[in-house]
Amino acid sequence: MDLTLFTDIEIIFGLSIIILLLFHRIRLSPILGFLVTGIIAGPHMLGIIHEVEQVETLAEIGIILLLFTIGVEMSLKELWDIKRFVLVGGGLQVAITSTLVYLVSHQMGYSSSTSLFLGFLVSLSSTAIVLKLLQEKGETYTTYGKISLGILIFQDIVIVPMILLTPILAGVPATSGDGVVTFVLKGLAIMLFVIISARWIMPKILFRIASTRNRELFLLTIIFTVFGTAWLTSKAGLSLALGAFLAGLIISESEYSHQAIGNMMPFKDVFISFFFVSIGMLMDVRFFFENIAILLSLAFIVIFLKSIAAGLVTFILGYPLRTTIITGMSLAQVGEFSFVLSSFGRSYGLLDDGLYQSFLAVSIATMAVTPFVMTFSHKLSGNLLNRTKNPILINGLYSKSMGLYSSSMIPEEEVEELHDHLIIVGYGFNGKTVSNAAKTAGIPYVIIETNPDTVRSERKKGERIYYGDATHEVVLDSANIKSARVLVVGISDFIATRTIISVAKRMNPKIYIIARTRYISEIKKLSQLGADEVIPEEYETSVEIFSRLLKKYLVPEEDIYAFTKEIRANGYSMLRKHSIESKKDTFNLKDDLPGLEVTSFKIKEGCIFQERTLKDIDLRNKHGVTVLAIRRGNQTIENPKSDTQLMSGDILILIGKPDRLCNLRRLLEGDIKDTSSESCTL
Repeated sequence: MDLTLFTDIEIIFGLSIIILLLFHRIRLSPILGFLVTGIIAGPHMLGIIHEVEQVETLAEIGIILLLFTIGVEMSLKELWDIKRFVLVGGGLQVAITSTLVYLVSHQMGYSSSTSLFLGFLVSLSSTAIVLKLLQEKGETYTTYGKISLGILIFQDIVIVPMILLTPILAGVPATSGDGVVTFVLKGLAIMLFVIISARWIMPKILFRIASTRNRELFLLTIIFTVFGTAWLTSKAGLSLALGAFLAGLIISESEYSHQAIGNMMPFKDVFISFFFVSIGMLMDVRFFFENIAILLSLAFIVIFLKSIAAGLVTFILGYPLRTTIITGMSLAQVGEFSFVLSSFGRSYGLLDDGLYQSFLAVSIATMAVTPFVMTFSHKLSGNLLNRTKNPILINGLYSKSMGLYSSSMIPEEEVEELHDHLIIVGYGFNGKTVSNAAKTAGIPYVIIETNPDTVRSERKKGERIYYGDATHEVVLDSANIKSARVLVVGISDFIATRTIISVAKRMNPKIYIIARTRYISEIKKLSQLGADEVIPEEYETSVEIFSRLLKKYLVPEEDIYAFTKEIRANGYSMLRKHSIESKKDTFNLKDDLPGLEVTSFKIKEGCIFQERTLKDIDLRNKHGVTVLAIRRGNQTIENPKSDTQLMSGDILILIGKPDRLCNLRRLLEGDIKDTSSESCTL
């Protein structure tokens, strides 16, 4: 048995553990740690990895699983919602970046074919790195996260026509029988297959599989679906990664998507590490240090050009300066599919050995600094916003032409109506819920949203929603924040949330701020900035579940309120402890649970209680339960008398201990004859 690959994997894992521990201590990104692992272990440095091609195969599996998890977390509806980002944003980004790189390369003396090919290479960004960083920071569903995702999806698709154009650029006549029409038809057929599978086929299949309650069978079905769809798209001339993304979309439409992603997540984390290691192994360290000044300069030029191109596209789409800068800098690196494309260019003579190594070094350098560039983009955007007063930069290029206002976000006549009002930042699920509640309660409110499409569609429905970036004080001022009573920040971008709270509190120290966050660690920081209440999603969900649990055990409402208030105090610290210690004057979980349950039983035709009175059946003495009420049709009989006769179709509302109620149900269903001597096992 050949253990070479096994040995290589052990070396990669062992070296990765050491480097990642070191990087964690000095607070550097794990992605950079995997790249360094590949550089050290690769053939150009220590050369301790022998099965490089097999490691690259494992890396491809990592990309497939990453794109699958992204697809599962989305849905066909969400993908349709970002179609403008995919088609318009992605198309413009590739076109502008390719043009800029072409002009620079041509000026450097390269041929037109090589210059355009370099433009193709540089125009692609790293789906693996960007989406992983967005996921880690919880920014996937922010505005710039969605725009980045849309552009990345287009790039994953456009790699195919780029590969088809490569031999043409090299002067080789196309020999493939698949023309453009055939390619388009294949793409449409796959999309139709995805829609049909997502809507009708996969939900039924997963239901049958899940009904077996066999975890191994469910896992194998998911794996087969992922790799089967990836193989199908590959055979159609598309990328494996795109197929994996489509497989995720198929499963996302079913009710088993959470189980699927839970099963695949450990595999994804392991295999995606091989991708970053494999990229590091490609780099020739000696070549890099011999030409370090030139290569770092080229890497800076690439980051600058790509930031400008993606940022310009975002601005053209109508988004404000902050979103423009963050999106542009997030997509500033060279992508993993560029390495696939570069191998084609090298085989056709578009890249010589020196240019190929230069491309690898520059690409890896841009990948390595991506975590720092994305972090810096937030600080840069904040600094630039504080220095600009230009309403178009603040609110976006199309803000005025779309009737969304720019210099004054809200018309003066409407501003005068806003007094002692509520300001809602973000019109996602939380924003919609708060606005509906405010509308029902008659509370005056105004919504600030950065998505121009959402603003335009909701305003047509009569919603008081306006376009603007609430991180800028001009936008908050136009919402009349100085006379507002409450500000609700319901966006996913925690860095923008910090800025909004800080600016709002400075403009109106008396305003009451309620902020949402995904991270418990953000509670203290947001509170220090001025938030009066910070609601962490995960812990608040736990509190709601536990409150309903206590209601099920018939705990008094005042005790539940006191207990949940105690949990929310001190930043949910009680939930983070291993045990819950209740104070003497508050509800005690161990001692105060009454152990009773309220449930309902229906008297069916032929039931042994039918046409008998409550006195005859004597439920309290014989069965240990009490009848609270009887629902008969539209009538409810409260505190029924002993001579009340039970009829077919009556619904009994009963209270008692769970085991007694369970025994009574078994008696009514004919499972047992005497409940006084039986115990119920659930």
